[in-house]
Amino acid sequence: MNILVLQARLSDDPMMAHEQRCFVASTGLPAEDLTFINLPDLVPSYSELCRHDALMVGGAGHYSVVDENAEFFPATYGLLRQVVSDGFPTFASCFGFQLFVVALGGRVIHDPDHTEVGGYRLRLTEEGRRDSLIGTLPNEFVAQMGHMDRAAEMPPGIANLAASDKSPLQALRIPDRPVWATQFHPELDQQSNYERYRAYIERYDPGALDDVAESSYQSVPSPEVSTLLPAFLDKIRGR
Repeated sequence: MNILVLQARLSDDPMMAHEQRCFVASTGLPAEDLTFINLPDLVPSYSELCRHDALMVGGAGHYSVVDENAEFFPATYGLLRQVVSDGFPTFASCFGFQLFVVALGGRVIHDPDHTEVGGYRLRLTEEGRRDSLIGTLPNEFVAQMGHMDRAAEMPPGIANLAASDKSPLQALRIPDRPVWATQFHPELDQQSNYERYRAYIERYDPGALDDVAESSYQSVPSPEVSTLLPAFLDKIRGR
């Protein structure tokens, strides 16, 4: 398989390479099977996307759909709407989830009071339990998070599949399309999420020092969610 993975990070952000390693590890695919494109440098055309077997969309670093603080947003929204229209196999996480919400007419807000960073417990909704992919997770599970923006309103006709106490809109699936997105990070585990947090610590805990206990981070393992990306690849393999 060949997977196209979209990132959205500053060129000097060490988390760009970190994210790439995490997607390789979490999919279980050889590194050469994943092609990475950084959206600030290039938004691929839909014809370029179709040269691949599936799309994954990762995190954002310093970008936010609330601020729309980069020129690549309009072209990216157009690409994702084409993905939905044609049913191109896709899994998006965190920033990717928020891109889909906005592209399809939902609403994302900046909400630092409901920041989730670390491992958080989620529960499946009734629609989530019925979903052929998200429903493979237990009714309650822990997932890795790292966000201060959150979905406040799902797009029209799109059901919410999972919820946490702080952020009740956590996952979506496009009806009758192999397109899923989650606010949480199935590509991260307890250790890699902590590494991500430490890289962005000034955003989550301004003024925090290495020898001061972090106030916001919840270090909790999330073994159930590690099955999600391999299960997605199994579902779309051979399409």
